[in-house]
Amino acid sequence: MAELAAEPDQAEHLVDRRDGLVIAASSVGTVFEWYDFYLYGSLAGLISQHFFSGVNETTGYIFALLAFAAGFAVRPFGALVFGRLGDLWGRKNTFLVTMLLMGLSTFVVGLLPSYAAIGVAAPVLLIVMRLVQGLALGGEYGGAATYVAEHAPAGRRGFYTSWIQTTATGGLFLSLIVILAARTGLGEDAFKAWGWRIPFLVSALLLAASMWIRLKLNESPAFKQMVAEGRGSKRPLADSFARWGNLKLVILALVGLTAGQAVVWYTGQFYALFFLEKTLKVDGALANVLIAASLLIGTPFFVLFGWLSDRIGRKPIILAGCLIAALTYFPLFKTLTAAVNPELAAASATAPAVVYASPSDCHFQFDPIGKRQFLSSCDLAKSYLAKAGVPYSNKAAPGGVSAEIRVGGATVQALEGERLDPVSFKAAQAAWETRMGQVLAKAGYPAKADPAKVNYPLAIGVLTLLVILVTMVYGPIAAMLVELFPTNIRYTSMSLPYHVGNGWFGGFLPTTAFAMVAASGNIYFGLWYPVVVAAVTAVVGFLFLKETKDVDIHA
Repeated sequence: MAELAAEPDQAEHLVDRRDGLVIAASSVGTVFEWYDFYLYGSLAGLISQHFFSGVNETTGYIFALLAFAAGFAVRPFGALVFGRLGDLWGRKNTFLVTMLLMGLSTFVVGLLPSYAAIGVAAPVLLIVMRLVQGLALGGEYGGAATYVAEHAPAGRRGFYTSWIQTTATGGLFLSLIVILAARTGLGEDAFKAWGWRIPFLVSALLLAASMWIRLKLNESPAFKQMVAEGRGSKRPLADSFARWGNLKLVILALVGLTAGQAVVWYTGQFYALFFLEKTLKVDGALANVLIAASLLIGTPFFVLFGWLSDRIGRKPIILAGCLIAALTYFPLFKTLTAAVNPELAAASATAPAVVYASPSDCHFQFDPIGKRQFLSSCDLAKSYLAKAGVPYSNKAAPGGVSAEIRVGGATVQALEGERLDPVSFKAAQAAWETRMGQVLAKAGYPAKADPAKVNYPLAIGVLTLLVILVTMVYGPIAAMLVELFPTNIRYTSMSLPYHVGNGWFGGFLPTTAFAMVAASGNIYFGLWYPVVVAAVTAVVGFLFLKETKDVDIHA
């Protein structure tokens, strides 16, 4: 391959092809990220069954989400490790290493024994693989964004780097195709038993192709120029975070950019998928189709807003996306409920469910070691309604009074599991749940969403609007982060706020929102988390961040 520093008159006709290779090679890591992201999200239920079967169902699902979040928790540490290497060792070499680690950790998940085979070691190994992948991802995005931006012509950095963000769609469709092919070829029973491993194993092919493409790249021209001029930093960590001038920019980049960008991104894609499946009881395959359709429609807007940011600036687009999200999430998700499960929306309006119980009888149903059973009347009532996807409100009752579930005009006494031996409890629970199912059905609550009653244009329209909000905050973000920091500490400085935002504020969103919903009974209560964070980002970014589109990143 020709040197990237070649004179224009020598290879002007190769610029598009060369730049296309730079963008493609840098984007494959993000494809990997999204491929694994959607694999784990789509298969979280099966992962819970195979790796967390030693605990109760609610705890197991929360554990599955926490294992997913574990990879996000360590991303900032990966940003520090690999960001430093990227500023010392070079962009290309560093993201070759991160790609290899990321790919191998995804592949190994497909080989791990289940809880039934090796007990508690199974979830431990799963979490270790998630941690390795999270560390590698902490260095991946910063390297890709920096590498592309440092190759981009002046005035086109937003457009060039926005192509990295479009890989979300590639990763999603790739995961859906592999999952669908495995499910269809093996049958549902075999897929649930062992076939779910195939999508993780197939990642080895993606890894091989990605490494081959990246090995063809040269180092970025900005890094080579910096080295040639002797402007490199010997202490990128200290220069990034021990000097207040740069540390202040890191903090502002986090609070005024990436925290809001992260919650808008994760709400619009992953939490929307979770909300469809777990809350609105939409069939998993149908939920994936709806999300895929919205992504297919919305993906070009990544490039549109990246291109637009080269003209009007990064700041107004990103902050407008955060503000609009904060103002519209509640009505959008309520409209989504009416579109995909109108029976649930109607029943909750005409026959709302109320849990009438003593507060001392109600507990937060999460047991990290899986030994505690939640058998009080309040706990059993709330657990049943949560699993049935029925929203409810809480009303306090005097102490010592058994919980009741009131649905419309009917009242059902909750089961007192603490007073029964295991055999009697199992029989009583089955009878009580049958009775509750009859009461809910009579009140109009559906067991699951009816595909024949889904308003597909409205559902896809709402989901597309959520994706467009994602594209507003995510399309220009890479260019702005690159432009905030100097070349000699750019990889380190931009990687940390990006991965604290996306790893912590975004990565923990599904778990946090699910816990908020489970505790309150309000299916929309979890939205307060992204609404508040996005609003704070809009205010802080507006007041304290400057526009960066005209910055000379080679200076």
